[in-house]
Amino acid sequence: MTKKEKSDRILSILEDTYKDTTTALNYNSPFQLLVSTMLAAQSTDVRVNIVTKDFFAQYPDARSMARLTIPEIEEWIKTVGLYKSKAKNLAATCKILAEQFDGDIPATREELVELPGVGRKTANVVLSIAKDFPAIAVDTHVFRVSNRLGLAKANDVLKTEMQLMKNIPQEKWSAAHHWLIWHGRKVCKARNPLCEICQVKKYCKYYNTKS
Repeated sequence: MTKKEKSDRILSILEDTYKDTTTALNYNSPFQLLVSTMLAAQSTDVRVNIVTKDFFAQYPDARSMARLTIPEIEEWIKTVGLYKSKAKNLAATCKILAEQFDGDIPATREELVELPGVGRKTANVVLSIAKDFPAIAVDTHVFRVSNRLGLAKANDVLKTEMQLMKNIPQEKWSAAHHWLIWHGRKVCKARNPLCEICQVKKYCKYYNTKS
């Protein structure tokens, strides 16, 4: 079996297994998705959803959130990791969105990554989900799982993203991002991967190397 055939088979199984999955973050607008994704760094989606439930109820958009001071934002998000730097970035980003983008979010990666606290991964998440833009966001799950499976062979997230874009059909980029995340959460865990119950172990580089 060729490398491409293995990759195609892995993707087909992951699609069948996780085809109805999407982000675990709760949001009601592209702006809220952006905020939630920013908060999710060094924190869990469960924790972020707890924090944003009341936060978004009070301040649902960029204009209302832009009126908050940094200490006020800190009070709302203090249970997520790195909350002080996130509060500073949120305050600055909301001000930019309110003043320069009419409260909406930018439609391009180039504009998004210019916002304080928004990196390439966050931009890709928002673009793929909120703007239906083909993109692969490489978080810790996607990086770990794709390199273990053999869909990529890279030591950093950008190279991993570039290789995944090459090895996965463009029309499946955004969906495959979710398949890899959920496989990482449920099966291909960081410390103790559950290889014995893995649906793709037959084709997995990591499993066949260690066996």
